[in-house]
Amino acid sequence: MTSRHPQPSSDTARLVEENLLSLAQLRDMVGSLSPDIYQQAFGEYGRHTLGKHVRHIIDHYDALLDGLDRGEEFIDYEHRRRDAVLEQWPQHAASHLAGLETRLTSMVSGPAPDALTLGYPMDDTRLSLASSLERELAFLTSHSIHHMAIIALLAEQAGIHLPESFGVHPSTLRHWQRTSVKQALSSRRSA
Repeated sequence: MTSRHPQPSSDTARLVEENLLSLAQLRDMVGSLSPDIYQQAFGEYGRHTLGKHVRHIIDHYDALLDGLDRGEEFIDYEHRRRDAVLEQWPQHAASHLAGLETRLTSMVSGPAPDALTLGYPMDDTRLSLASSLERELAFLTSHSIHHMAIIALLAEQAGIHLPESFGVHPSTLRHWQRTSVKQALSSRRSA
């Protein structure tokens, strides 16, 4: 059984917020798509669809959150659900994303695990790597943004317009904001 702190750290809350922002962007985009566009195959071998990338993101959140719900310290991203319905029907995926947002939000006020172990396959063996909830939340943000950047490229090919911030890591958005503020201050000083 996982030993638990009474409250998650402020770092956990900040990392949850980053994940929530990414998931909300994704949910908004997915909720506006038709099944035809969502399932449209891209690439030389037709392996890429918007839906497959969305499902892949969802699978990773489910792997972490389901493990935590069961009180497990061991996180295994390799053995994911891979629910084909999530990659075929955008409204189902959007609903699932909203549920993930609710589950993540509840983490901020609920108990948090002291430590986690990540299972990582290596050829014929499996490594057990020390981790934490904060580290896994940071991973999920980066992993989601990576796939959202691919989704943005596929969406562009399908003629779908997305906001400039879609698929951009929060650290890059913060950099853009700092740069914009610095440029505005600089232009005021020179005026």
